[in-house]
Amino acid sequence: MLADDLRTMAPRESDWFTLDARRVKAFADATDDWQDIHLDAEFASKTPFGGTIAHGFLTLSMLSAMSYQVTKGLTGFSSSVNYGFDRVRFVSPVRVGRRVRGRFSVAGVDEGESWLDVHWDVEVEKEGETRPALVANWITRFYLAEG
Repeated sequence: MLADDLRTMAPRESDWFTLDARRVKAFADATDDWQDIHLDAEFASKTPFGGTIAHGFLTLSMLSAMSYQVTKGLTGFSSSVNYGFDRVRFVSPVRVGRRVRGRFSVAGVDEGESWLDVHWDVEVEKEGETRPALVANWITRFYLAEG
């Protein structure tokens, strides 16, 4: 059963994703967030970050791609949707060009008649750094397959 598989699932990591200038610019274009700290290398070099940084919300939105990888192979559901977050903290910025990956642990599973709400403890790790980019408690709703 899917609920039991999720409850006993060991923590999983996604592949690495590069938050390069192209991805940051595309995110800026999609969200109308063109702050200089994300796009202007000369300006950003004079900030405490020492260079351009990825949008926090870009880092957060990468959880979708990361979660596809960690839930690959699970069966018994027809679809899943983002149900929300209980907590999100942007712990430290991601410099443009760096790689990140997600570490997902199942914190709990709530069962309904035709759905499961999976509560994930998620940490987005930055390659070669000890402080994560973000930590979150994320809820994904899985709609159970019929039959």
